[in-house]
Amino acid sequence: MARKSTKSGKQSKPQLTPPAWHVTAPGAPLESAHNGGRAITIEDLFAWHLPGNPQVSPDGSKIVYEVLGIDKVKDDYRSALWLIDGEAEPRQLTSGQGKDTSPAWSPDGSHIAFLSDRAEKNQIFVMPVDGGEARQVTHIDSGVGQFEWRPDGSKFAFTSRIAPEKEGDSDVKVITSAYYKFDGMGFIDDKASQVCLISAEGGEHDVLTEGAFNHIQIAFAPNGYEIAFAANREADWDIRRERDIWTIDIHSKHLKQLTDGKGAWGNPTYSQDGKWLAIIGDPDAYAENVNDGLYVMPAIGGEPVRLGKDLDRAIGDTGMSGPAGAGGKTLIWTDDSKAIDALVSDCGDTHVVRFPRNGKKPTCLTPKGRHIKAFQRQGDDLILAAAQPARPMELSRLSADGEQRLTHHNDAWVAEVNIPQPEEFWVQSGDEMIQGWLIRPEGNTANSKKKVPLILNIHGGPHAQFSPAFFHELQMYVARGYALVFINPRGSTGRSNEFGRAVNAKWGFADMPDFMAAVDYALSLGGLDEKRLGVTGGSYGGFSTNWILGHTDRFKAAVTDRTISNMASMYGTDDISLIGFDKALGTPWENPIGFWEASPLAYVQNVTAPCLIIHSEEDYRCPMEQAEQWFMALKSMGRTTELVRFPNESHGMGRTGKPKHRVERLQRTLAWFEDYL
Repeated sequence: MARKSTKSGKQSKPQLTPPAWHVTAPGAPLESAHNGGRAITIEDLFAWHLPGNPQVSPDGSKIVYEVLGIDKVKDDYRSALWLIDGEAEPRQLTSGQGKDTSPAWSPDGSHIAFLSDRAEKNQIFVMPVDGGEARQVTHIDSGVGQFEWRPDGSKFAFTSRIAPEKEGDSDVKVITSAYYKFDGMGFIDDKASQVCLISAEGGEHDVLTEGAFNHIQIAFAPNGYEIAFAANREADWDIRRERDIWTIDIHSKHLKQLTDGKGAWGNPTYSQDGKWLAIIGDPDAYAENVNDGLYVMPAIGGEPVRLGKDLDRAIGDTGMSGPAGAGGKTLIWTDDSKAIDALVSDCGDTHVVRFPRNGKKPTCLTPKGRHIKAFQRQGDDLILAAAQPARPMELSRLSADGEQRLTHHNDAWVAEVNIPQPEEFWVQSGDEMIQGWLIRPEGNTANSKKKVPLILNIHGGPHAQFSPAFFHELQMYVARGYALVFINPRGSTGRSNEFGRAVNAKWGFADMPDFMAAVDYALSLGGLDEKRLGVTGGSYGGFSTNWILGHTDRFKAAVTDRTISNMASMYGTDDISLIGFDKALGTPWENPIGFWEASPLAYVQNVTAPCLIIHSEEDYRCPMEQAEQWFMALKSMGRTTELVRFPNESHGMGRTGKPKHRVERLQRTLAWFEDYL
């Protein structure tokens, strides 16, 4: 029989002991929540307009950004470009009838380039800032991925997934590469990401790279003659983790490998003077580290040197809270090329941190309590696209004088609704302090005689982090009368590399005590019903939901989303097995007992709680068979269960799927807890 967890007694609130490196910076106080409004509904998904990806003009006077919304009638997403010009109110630049994204200023500031799907697949368009129609630059059948202006404004470099020419008209798939499908993209059919070049006036494009290799994350050198990118160009690239930084001469097409072939590198970013490259990664591609580091190296090649060695935090925004939306660059050099500003994940927050190139101690530039998805510099000020606990994403300017909000796209909605605020706590679990939050429904307090049910929500990853910033899905539970607890257990980012590695080959074993400690602590605060506990999560959170159900009977209802049930059968049927599985676990044929013992299915006979299973039929990250096995096992034992399959959706359906499917997913999830809690 599986081990059963036991309930702990009441405990006093632990002393908040921040981890060894916990970033703090002075700044404006968080915006207060509006209380007394109506409860948030599922349909509020259609009410927001979420700004992001701010880009400051070369002269610093203007900011262009994108705003994401949902067209309910057409069941699709729409995004438009908006402009902030000095102190004037923001104005809309593009119609928003399609998806206009990734704005980029021309070097002289007279035009804005952007990607748009108005020609079906994403193409580069250019429009004058002072008005006029957008002009289509590229007409490439495979569409455009990323693009960059040449520093003199004469050309664009861009990436496109180009398929080799096929002989005949057979519709049979002949697969020779391990990288033949990818979640959200489907079957790749030997398409490889190539670096291309085109005149800013349009015309024929030139494909600079070749071969069945993915050339990604391009950056134009300030000299305008070289383009840096990340790629593995070895014959067996599809089964290896290594990825190098390369440059290509746009005239001769000469390739130069800048790193030594042993690391996993990305995000090449040139300094303003062109002498240095900042990169993110690890010099050992197989080290199983969770926190990639920020490194700097000579632009002509040389040994990468790590900056901020003592920081020990993940570079980039690893937050799971909030919708998938407009991000931006992770790294931005200062104008004098002496430092790099970077996004850093830390204990539920995302910060902008400055790393001096000379190796001195990094400095946090942003205050606590924000999930920053994108940033830019405007002189000495920072332009932030960030969510706070009481507000969805908006843009603000952070300066020495404080923080000024620049956009107000969601003010009317925020004033209309009630947004209960998360209460942060830290709880001891074994040898670690675990960070978590509790959100209570309206009217519930520690002294409430009428106790409310408590739901544990588990994030995916596991190498990601929850944030206290506004997250519609979490607020939905609270709006329906449930209290919600969510935590960053062992394995999460935002903490040390050791903390993140603690679950390697130990999913379930290492982290379940963290979940139970958090639940017990929340219950000890009062006002919550220990006999009505629910649990839910997606991806790794779906795995954890299944695992918990097989190891304790304390939870009375569960919803497992994009689930994992059988680690052995998942190997080779998902899209990242060869690079994503832990070395310590090995392979199913080398370690069959270990794979089975690490599978929730091995403990399914202990499951008693009614369990709803939600899965996307085109999920290649956690394949459909994982949900089918869990469902059939529960059915064979006569347990209460349902399997809900969403067609034409991938792993990220809850954030990027068809709006009608996102609505139904939430409806079914909440209805299940309504029935069984």
